[in-house]
Amino acid sequence: MDPSAEVVVELPIFRIYKDLHVERLSGTETVPAGADAKTGVVSKDVVIDGDAGVYVRLYLPVPDTPATTWATDGGPTKLRVLVFFHGGGFITESAASPVYHSYLNSLAAAARVLVVSVNYRLAPEHPFSVGYDDSLRALRWALSGGEGDPWLSRHGDLRRVFLAGDSAGGNIVHNVAMMAAAAAAEEGSDGVAAAARIEGAVLLHSAFAGTEPVAGEAAEVAALMDTVWRVICPESAAGVDDPRMNPLAAAAPSLRELPFERLLVVEADGDFFRGRGRAYYEGVVASGWGGKVEWFESVGKEHVFFLLDPGCPEALALMDRLVAFFAGN
Repeated sequence: MDPSAEVVVELPIFRIYKDLHVERLSGTETVPAGADAKTGVVSKDVVIDGDAGVYVRLYLPVPDTPATTWATDGGPTKLRVLVFFHGGGFITESAASPVYHSYLNSLAAAARVLVVSVNYRLAPEHPFSVGYDDSLRALRWALSGGEGDPWLSRHGDLRRVFLAGDSAGGNIVHNVAMMAAAAAAEEGSDGVAAAARIEGAVLLHSAFAGTEPVAGEAAEVAALMDTVWRVICPESAAGVDDPRMNPLAAAAPSLRELPFERLLVVEADGDFFRGRGRAYYEGVVASGWGGKVEWFESVGKEHVFFLLDPGCPEALALMDRLVAFFAGN
């Protein structure tokens, strides 16, 4: 059979063919930024690199009462900042996807956070590490106050920055955090606008893999991720044991280097990445990392269910946990 016609991986969101080209089945729809009637949150797009197509979508919740406004002088009512990385297997979705736009409007309103949703470039047109580099660049931009962007510079508390992402975005959270830590170590006080300002991170159903199976991981999932990673990062000699895909690999930097104070690892018992998520959590615990790591698991649910059914009881319980985490509880 013609390699350009033979499907080797078929998922609800994309197909991968034997010649490693990709057909996107979903995640290509977009919605504009603007005011959200349901939550009152307003959003806008800010271009970071027009030539590369890298931008962020900012979400600003309304003040607690109509008679007040957000502080602009560094006072206590400034908003915590959440830098968010969308999922989609590194291959599809965007910061303008309807499912992420809706969820982040709700999260910004519930948690009272200023969200910076990152539109990084996708594989295979842009093999990784391009997406990681774009994401680190967006984090630097956010930590700098958005290079003077009025929403971030006036309303964002840059002393309280969080990272979060789902699926591939959870993988990006880990990798961008480690890149930020390495840059800060190399560059000193000038590195990444100081990685120490990242207070915490949330990994939601994160996409990790490896050649050695972990408890609860199906063999077909491991094989699928090997193919997907070859599409995402074809120059990687280590395959899925590349530290960017397997943070527990022998060659991976120590998890002790995670540059934040608190970590929440979120999983669902029906998620095909659940075993890898649990192994990551246990790896952080065993590493001697000096921060506080927590595990949160939804029962009877599958991969990224909270995006697909945000009104179900388990999604509402997860939203409550995220709100509490960002508040410091």
